[in-house]
Amino acid sequence: MGRDEWLQALPRALVVGFVKTDIEFQKKGETSGTTATFVLIDRWTVTVASVGDSRCILDTQGGVVSLLTVDHRLEENVEERDRVTASGGEVGRLNVFGGNEVGPLRCWPGGLCLSRSIGDTDVGEFIVPIPHVKQVKLSNAGGRLIIASDGIWDALSSDMAAKSCRGVPAELAAKLVVKEALRSRGLKDDTTCLVVDIIPSDHPVLPTIPRKKRNVLTSLLFGKKSQNSTNKGTNKLSAVGVVEELFEEGSAMLTERLGKDFPSNTNPEIFRCAVCQADQPSVDSLSMNTGPFFPPVSKPWEGPFLCTNCQKKKDAMEGKRSTRPSETA
Repeated sequence: MGRDEWLQALPRALVVGFVKTDIEFQKKGETSGTTATFVLIDRWTVTVASVGDSRCILDTQGGVVSLLTVDHRLEENVEERDRVTASGGEVGRLNVFGGNEVGPLRCWPGGLCLSRSIGDTDVGEFIVPIPHVKQVKLSNAGGRLIIASDGIWDALSSDMAAKSCRGVPAELAAKLVVKEALRSRGLKDDTTCLVVDIIPSDHPVLPTIPRKKRNVLTSLLFGKKSQNSTNKGTNKLSAVGVVEELFEEGSAMLTERLGKDFPSNTNPEIFRCAVCQADQPSVDSLSMNTGPFFPPVSKPWEGPFLCTNCQKKKDAMEGKRSTRPSETA
């Protein structure tokens, strides 16, 4: 597999990795959970997969700051609130004595503030581990990634975080971001920051460049592409030549994220689960070719194939079946 093919395969591979990790939590009876922001850098190409609210931003020359993640907090994300309620969950705030509501929006049962995470197996099936994935290519001018937990973003906007550390090396930059967050709000939550510079080898520090006046063209930098834009190779350059967007998808439906051609089976006698990668005899494998995503002419054993356990997980995440131990035992 060449580099281009490998980069094109990454988004679906990351979806599989997140779901597989979530299934491992379930197998071990682990009820705790975590947000996750996974960043993979290959030369000038950056691929980010995330669930939860640990944000990743990109600061490029010209002072343009762009989000590479989507916030899955129920308080901030209307689409995720609608998905949770459509899957049978309830969204609301904590009720205290006297019937007053306090705090951020949560989903019930469980009371989680997020709609996506890895783990949290004691909460409803509507909490899914399927990540939002975005892939971009930088120009050779490079850029700076700031990845941080919600303790940072509760205190600082993306622009504030980027401005607080421009012109200094990455290690010191991370400390400055944390310091600014503590100065602004104090230590009220996990406050962790990682800064990574993607720059030419002859530039040890990303140069400080005054922020340019924004215009209509800058909105083209990260205009969302449709699902059909994936892997077409007709990628649109940004207006200022800084960033090229290669891929973006955030659907919570595993069926849509994998597609029927993933992975391909070379052995007609053995079928490999697309999520856990376990080889299965065909009689024990289950196909995902159901619903409007697949054409009615699909063959009975078109993939991707899922083993029984992974099929149950998929059905639960799509509101078709429960994965709670008390209901599946």
